[in-house]
Amino acid sequence: MGKRDETLEFEDGQTVTVKRVLHVLAQRYGLRFAEYVYDSQSGRVRGFLQFFVNGRNVEAAEGLETQLADGDVVAIVPPVGGG
Repeated sequence: MGKRDETLEFEDGQTVTVKRVLHVLAQRYGLRFAEYVYDSQSGRVRGFLQFFVNGRNVEAAEGLETQLADGDVVAIVPPVGGG
């Protein structure tokens, strides 16, 4: 989206997950973001993306249902290739 980082704010007491963050970002950035993150046929998050919270892959926790706390940093990491 042309940004290195983005700060999101949620109401106190609200459960915030990685999945919710993706939903909010899709609303904020529209079709371009949604098509990059979600498969248009299944609606599922694309398998080539990795998501990290504070440097730890969410797959080691609760996946997209990983709950976030105030100040957590979520990273969306695209595939990297090279040689």
